[in-house]
Amino acid sequence: MAEVVRPPFAAPSQVSSERDVLLATKLHMPRPRPDLVPRPRLAERLDEGLARGLMLVCAPAGYGKTVLLADWARRGQQPVAWLSLDTGDNDPARFWRHGVAALDQVRRGLAEQVGPLLGPPAPASYQGVVTALINELAAGPDAGQALLVLDDYHLIDSGTVHESVGFLLEHRPPGLNLVLASRSDPPLALARLRGRGQLTELRAAELRFTADEAAALLRQGAAVSGVALPETAVAALAARTEGWAAGLQLAALSLRGQPDAAGFTAAFTGSHRFVLDFLAEEVLEHQGETVRTFLLETSVLEQLSGPLCDAVTGRPGSQALLEEAERAGLFVVPLDEVRGWWRYHHLFADLLRARSQTEQPGGYPNCTVTRPRGTRSAGWPMTRSGTRSPPGS
Repeated sequence: MAEVVRPPFAAPSQVSSERDVLLATKLHMPRPRPDLVPRPRLAERLDEGLARGLMLVCAPAGYGKTVLLADWARRGQQPVAWLSLDTGDNDPARFWRHGVAALDQVRRGLAEQVGPLLGPPAPASYQGVVTALINELAAGPDAGQALLVLDDYHLIDSGTVHESVGFLLEHRPPGLNLVLASRSDPPLALARLRGRGQLTELRAAELRFTADEAAALLRQGAAVSGVALPETAVAALAARTEGWAAGLQLAALSLRGQPDAAGFTAAFTGSHRFVLDFLAEEVLEHQGETVRTFLLETSVLEQLSGPLCDAVTGRPGSQALLEEAERAGLFVVPLDEVRGWWRYHHLFADLLRARSQTEQPGGYPNCTVTRPRGTRSAGWPMTRSGTRSPPGS
């Protein structure tokens, strides 16, 4: 059973509901993994971000965001306030009660000053709470550096929480650095912060394991299981997973007890039971029916564009769905800089096609594979699935 503690700022008589109880494990930095592969190139990027104020680590599930940040924070010199978020933190009072408690661990006495403003009863506005928090962080002889890590920020959909975090970013005291780990872009003023040079971003392209990092991870798994893993197998798995951390870890786990490493490597796809379970549970099953149907219908395509997906699904609106899928971290890889073309991550595409065959072996009722009206054949080269892809792809 998880340990719970009373808020440091609440007297026993004030604790009248479940939300007035702090879950202590939410404030604990994750422990180091035994199979951790050091990634100094990413640690350097995060170190550089300390001069900017906000660091956003944004990528789909399983890209190693939490592991990276915990390892970097543990090795750094700054005091770290860590908060692992969950859906219950969409209650602004609960969010800030835990946020203040996390910061109180690096700035003792902070909760005593700010906590009473959180009630009960809950405040009508949280700008005053955040203002008091900013003032306390900026004042006093120990107003030095502090790092606040908000992990799993994609679970927050409360406008009030987003507004209060945005207010903190806009008026951030010099000694405070924020780190957000998320599967999707938070609705904060990222463009403005980017333009001011106040934002450091690590995304899937940077978080992908390099060939050397992937080899180190896979060889750790092979050594544990006593499997000889040839260079060709390492290279093939690194390419097949596209450097996706969870895919590499699942491949390493699956190597145990495999007498034929080369044969396993050749057969490793998104329909492997470990990969399928992970992507289904962490990604696909969390989507609404509209997005889920769109993903399954368009899985026949090697590349994706708004007009092409409109033609395949028989419905308009695909461009908006593709852009939303990219923002939501649904393993959609952009192929250009103008949001014109995308593709699915190889393993995610495998999952979608396997699930599509299971649920609709005869195809979806509205799904038609045709060339979008008004496009010329020469401009849309054929792919193996009978659809047409962007020139030069």
